[in-house]
Amino acid sequence: MIIKSLEKLNLLAHRIGEKTSNTDCIFLSGEIGVGKTTFTRNLIHFLQKREKIKLTDVLSPTFNLLYEYKINNLKIMHYDLYRLKTVKEVKDLGIFNDLEKNIKIIEWPELIKNNIKNKIELKFAHSINEDERNLEIIGHGKWENFKINEL
Repeated sequence: MIIKSLEKLNLLAHRIGEKTSNTDCIFLSGEIGVGKTTFTRNLIHFLQKREKIKLTDVLSPTFNLLYEYKINNLKIMHYDLYRLKTVKEVKDLGIFNDLEKNIKIIEWPELIKNNIKNKIELKFAHSINEDERNLEIIGHGKWENFKINEL
């Protein structure tokens, strides 16, 4: 699939946000600057607007590794694993150790080896046209049959 504009990326975030619940995991893969954090910002802002709460800054957690967002009954854990180099470093973060249910958005998830039930993988890639992105969507669990019509 091709994402042809920032507006279409925002629409993708809204469609995923409509189905997202507190047991979901969203994996975001792709090179630097391909739109992972922009997608995350659009998704979090969609959920904040839906719950009628103030929009917050959504930044890349590259240096902090994690930002948390509380949206009424939802808690979003936004991870960026770019700087991690080993599976042990990922395990030490304890991403999947907590018993509290929350939405996990994980940029650079390649080192995660856990079998996650309700996971959607968004694999972004640069396109020949610099304003477009190629996107592959892979769903697991409740996301298995998730389809986006033309954006």
